[in-house]
Amino acid sequence: MLGPSGHQDTYARDNLPPIEEWPEIRLDGFQYPEWMNAGVELTDRMVERGFGDHTALIGNGRQRTYKELTDWTNRIARALTEDYGVKPGNRILIRSANNPAMVACWLAATKAGAVVVNTMPMLRAGELAKIIDKAEVTLALCDTRLMDELVAAAKESDFLTQVIGFDGTANHDAELDRAALNKQVKFEAVKTGRDDVALLGFTSGSTGVPKATMHFHRDILIIADAYAREVLNVRPDDVFVGSPPLAFTFGLGGLAVFPLRFGASAALLENASPPKLIEIIETHKATICFTAPTAYRAMLSAMDSGADLSSLRIAVSAGETLPGPVFDEWMRKTGTPILDGIGGTEMLHIFISNRLNDFRASSTGKPLMGYQAMVVDDDLNEVPRGTPGHLVVRGPIGCRYLADDRQKNFVRGGWNVTGDTFVEDVDGYFHFAARSDDMIVSGGYNIAGPEVEAALLKHEAVQECAVIGVPDEDRGMIVEAHVVLVAGSDPCDAMAKLLQEHVKAVIAPYKYPRSVIFTDTLPKTESGKIQRFRLKQALSA
Repeated sequence: MLGPSGHQDTYARDNLPPIEEWPEIRLDGFQYPEWMNAGVELTDRMVERGFGDHTALIGNGRQRTYKELTDWTNRIARALTEDYGVKPGNRILIRSANNPAMVACWLAATKAGAVVVNTMPMLRAGELAKIIDKAEVTLALCDTRLMDELVAAAKESDFLTQVIGFDGTANHDAELDRAALNKQVKFEAVKTGRDDVALLGFTSGSTGVPKATMHFHRDILIIADAYAREVLNVRPDDVFVGSPPLAFTFGLGGLAVFPLRFGASAALLENASPPKLIEIIETHKATICFTAPTAYRAMLSAMDSGADLSSLRIAVSAGETLPGPVFDEWMRKTGTPILDGIGGTEMLHIFISNRLNDFRASSTGKPLMGYQAMVVDDDLNEVPRGTPGHLVVRGPIGCRYLADDRQKNFVRGGWNVTGDTFVEDVDGYFHFAARSDDMIVSGGYNIAGPEVEAALLKHEAVQECAVIGVPDEDRGMIVEAHVVLVAGSDPCDAMAKLLQEHVKAVIAPYKYPRSVIFTDTLPKTESGKIQRFRLKQALSA
C-alpha cells in the first residue's frame, strides 16, 4: 500500500501503473519515516549532523560547503514557490550540463515538492518536446547557455508555459538567481510522503516514445543506503568525480546523491572528456570515479605518460560492458579492481556489483543486499548455472513506468525483466553476455558481441571497437566489427585479416568478425557509452 501524499497536483500518483503490475518491492532493511523529503535529507539534515563547513560541491572554479548548498537551495525553493507558483506535485524540467547550479536546482525543486525531470544538454527541441508532453511539464529551469532548443520546444507545447533561466557558471546572474538572491535562507520544505514521486527518469532508448520511470523520495535514499554504503563504503573525506550526465540516474546517484548522503564532496565537470577527468582527479585528489571503460583505457595510457591517479581508491564502471583486458591492466597498474556493475533507469541505480574484497574478472559481481537476481528462460524458470538466459531482479526499488502499457513487458511475475542476457556461474557471480535483443545468431550459433569486442581489444593495434550483427543471406546474420585503430596502425585488408585470425585464436573460431570496418570514431552517448544502435541504423539507411 502507498503511504500518504503531500502533493496538491496528483498527476504523478494518478499515473502510476496499477499496483498489480508492479514488481515485488522488498523493503527489509530500508525503513524511512512516513513523511520525508529527499532534498532536505541531502542538505539541511547534513548541516544538522555537523557537515556544515565541509565541502559539498566543487565546480566552475568554486567550492561550496554543505551550509552554502543548503542556503542556496532554500533560496531557490522560496523563489520557485513564492515567485513562480510551484505547487507540490508539479513537474519541473531541468536542462543543464553537470555543474553545481544544476544540483542546486534539482535539490531546490525537490524541497518545493516538485517532481523533477533532469535532461541532457545534447537533446534537441523535438526530443525535449516528447519529454515535456509525456510528463505534462509546465515549468522548466534552464542554464541560460542552453536556452534555444528549450524555448523552441516550449513554443510548440500545450503544457510548458514558463522557461526560467539560471546561470550555470559561477557568476549566478540570471533570472532565477536574481529572484533567489534576496530570499531568506530558511525554507520549510514541503511535507512530502516517502512514497511521493520525486523524480522522473527518462530511459535512453534508441527509438519510439520515451518511457519515464517513476521514483519515490525513499528510492533516492535507498540507492545510497544500498550500493553506496555496501560497495563504496563512502567516507566524508571522499571526493567523487565522473563523466555520466546528472540527467542519467547513474550520474545523479554517483555525482550527487552518494556524496551528499555521507558528507563527502563531488567535483563536477561540464566537459568530462578523459583528459579533463584525469586533470580533475589530479587536481582535487579524487578518490571515487564513475565513468565508462573507454575513459579507463585513456587513464591507463595517461599513467604510462606520468599521470598521477594514485588518489583513486575506487573506480566504478557501468552502463557499458567492462572488457576483461581493461580490468586486467587496471589491476596490474593499481592493485585494485575496477568495480563493474549493472543497473538501469527502471531500478534507479546499480543492483549487481563486484566489491573491493569480492570480485571476479569479466564478471558483473553479485546482487546487493536486499536484491535477488536470477537467470531464467522465456517462462521465468531458473536455468542451470552456466546457462545463458534472461536476467531478472527484484528488491527495494522496481520499475514503475508513467502511464505506459510497456510496464507489462518489463515486469513479469513480480520480477523486473532487465532485457539482458546473463550467465550465473557455479559460485554465484553474474556474467553479462549481451542485451537480449542484441544477441547475434549466426549459422545457428548464439554469439555475444561483447565477448568478440573483448577479444579484439586484446590486440595491441585496437584502440576501440563495437560489434554488431548484420543480415547475411547464407548465415542469417554475421558478426561485424567496427574498429578504431591506435595511431600509426594501417587500416588495410591485411590488418582486417590479422584481427580476424587474432579473434579465432582467443575465442571460439565461429565467433570471429566476418566483416571488419575501420573507422576514426564510434558513436557514443554523452557519458561515453557506445551507441551500437546507430551503427545498425546506418546499415538500413
